[in-house]
Amino acid sequence: MFSSTNMKNITTPLGGIASIDKVEKEYGLITELFSNIGESKDFIGRVKVHLNNRLTHSVSVLQIPNMIDPDVLPYFGLEKISNRSLNRTVAAIGRSFPAIQARYQNFLERNGLVGKIQSMDWTSAMLEGSVTELAAYGYSKDKRPDKKQIAIGISIGSNTIPAAITIQKGNMNDKKHFVQTYNVVKRVMQKGSLLVFDCGANTRENKEKIVKDGYEYLTLRPKHISTYKRYLNLFNSSTPVRITVKTKVVEGEEHDIEVGSGREYLCIKIKEDGEFQYVYFSRDLFDDQIRKKEKKFKRQIEKGNDLVKKAKKHKAIETTPSDAGWVELYPEVQATLKTIENPYINGLEGFFILESSADMDPEQALRVYKDRGKAEKFIRDLKEGIELGPIRHWTTDAIIGIVFLSFLAKSIESLTLLSAKIPIDKNVKLLKKSLINLTVTIVKPPNAFKFTLVSNISPQMRAIFGDFLEKYGTKDLHMRW
Repeated sequence: MFSSTNMKNITTPLGGIASIDKVEKEYGLITELFSNIGESKDFIGRVKVHLNNRLTHSVSVLQIPNMIDPDVLPYFGLEKISNRSLNRTVAAIGRSFPAIQARYQNFLERNGLVGKIQSMDWTSAMLEGSVTELAAYGYSKDKRPDKKQIAIGISIGSNTIPAAITIQKGNMNDKKHFVQTYNVVKRVMQKGSLLVFDCGANTRENKEKIVKDGYEYLTLRPKHISTYKRYLNLFNSSTPVRITVKTKVVEGEEHDIEVGSGREYLCIKIKEDGEFQYVYFSRDLFDDQIRKKEKKFKRQIEKGNDLVKKAKKHKAIETTPSDAGWVELYPEVQATLKTIENPYINGLEGFFILESSADMDPEQALRVYKDRGKAEKFIRDLKEGIELGPIRHWTTDAIIGIVFLSFLAKSIESLTLLSAKIPIDKNVKLLKKSLINLTVTIVKPPNAFKFTLVSNISPQMRAIFGDFLEKYGTKDLHMRW
């Protein structure tokens, strides 16, 4: 036996390395995307270093060399790395982004990985720098309106594999960004495919373009009282069908949608102008929305400010807020206290309308739209799990490069899970923790042979990688000892 004082142990997370190697072995994805892109033979190895960083600790490019021991570099096919070479790699990816994305889509198409149902969503990513022409102030989904940002669009198949990503100026709204994302994803979509998106991108022009190109759409109608009122009158004068949808909850988030016992909906389907309107009402949704609006109303009363603008005033009434209600001062100098009517309640609570070019039964339409949560989850995982943002790169090429690397890391994770033999909890935070905890230790005792040990193989990691992890451990250790 040897003691720890007589040897040097190097332990590094193995999960990211194994995910990259497994996808590369099964698909050859990284070689296909980045061949002849970089300026040196080490380019693909540096790409793997970036992807491994995104799948594990997600440190800044400046810190990556400090996180990787030289003895670990052979796992990436490298002998050395530096901040300068890693930054050049990011910028090179950004410069070649259109060609790389075209290769990525060709890969998906060739392997039958483009889902016939594509869920689209858009977000923003905060920038620390403002030199790039992409930087602009806009609606911040990071709740940082004081920072310039970029806009990001994605399209995700029902198999959780993303088919497209677009990166635009930070002040581009969803209606315009839809066109950019749509033009990219339609390169690989089959005719008749269904595009699912929320009301932010719902315009007549966008819907007409989809139908003209031979595709279908399913979207949420914006909640405008004037337009909803007519449909609610039709709903109240009709006999709606009753459906139930079961929502499986994972970590407090809607994850998988199944028909069965669960939330109950009433629905009527209307066809007009070649479009189907699915008008839904849920009592549970009604109660939830009323509760939230009452809570918001109570907070505004305590603040005693913003409601002044929302209250409907009598022409001859001056109104002043108080804890008990509105103190109404009439010309006759008569003061009375009246119960406040909640201005946030608009009569649409519990209702929503889905619009589609496809004729589906109400149950199917609702299930497909709820499955759009995969796109929202992908974006959430991109930000919270892969830890994209705030982006600390300054040039346009570097910003595009780091966004695509993050997107590709999440895609590799999705491909890894897709090939798993049993169902896996796809919560990215828990998965990332397991990838970090899975480790390989390189033992270098003095005057003895070097060997490697794989440790912390959880049931989840075993289910994902199976026997693939055996390649990282020294197999003939007992014979050599």
